[in-house]
Amino acid sequence: MEKSKTRGKIRFKNRNFAPDMFDVILLNDDVTTMEFVVFILKSVFNKSEHEATQLMFAVHLKGSAVCGSYEKSVALAKQNSVLQMASSSGFPLRCIVKGK
Repeated sequence: MEKSKTRGKIRFKNRNFAPDMFDVILLNDDVTTMEFVVFILKSVFNKSEHEATQLMFAVHLKGSAVCGSYEKSVALAKQNSVLQMASSSGFPLRCIVKGK
């Protein structure tokens, strides 16, 4: 909803601005351990043990799962963290960012 205010000859509009959101999605593979996926979900996405386990099973059974929705810069930073942690641990875990 927009509200207009007039001050002199300048007209101001107040707009509700919501930034574009991007989903961070983990993809299943046959090498990355379930324990490592839970670790990633807890450490990068701040999920509880229960939430992380549920998401890990969603990734495992459905092939992918949305771990969270964030502004673009945050989503890309989380993706980068996941990929770096997986690579340094020797896992081929893939993580993508998708706009809504």
